[in-house]
Amino acid sequence: MDAAYVFAVRFRLDPSRDVRVEPRVFETTLRRPADPPGEPGWLFFRDNLWRGDLADPESFRDLTSEALGVPVESVEFRAFETDREYDDALREEIAADLAPFKADSVSEVVSKYLGSSVEVVGPEDT
Repeated sequence: MDAAYVFAVRFRLDPSRDVRVEPRVFETTLRRPADPPGEPGWLFFRDNLWRGDLADPESFRDLTSEALGVPVESVEFRAFETDREYDDALREEIAADLAPFKADSVSEVVSKYLGSSVEVVGPEDT
């Protein structure tokens, strides 16, 4: 099982010495592995995303800056990349208890938090 949250991150370098860098701003892709469904941390999507966007961009930017050790200007959620096995397990775990998601179906939960950003890669895609 494999899955990851993918983010576009824009950060800058602020040299502490009397030096200059060009460019000062960089963009990169950050991938955060998704915890297995049912394990601690698996609800990352519910706690941080809303309709395929970050629920609290400023707070997430600060956390990303702390994790990367550079001033982060912006973070944007791009995709939830998953294999079929993880996607099936995730949907089963959601279906086991819809109440915390305040939704009537698994599809509603996925749409509510991940929007249309789910990319399932199967063996035929590798």
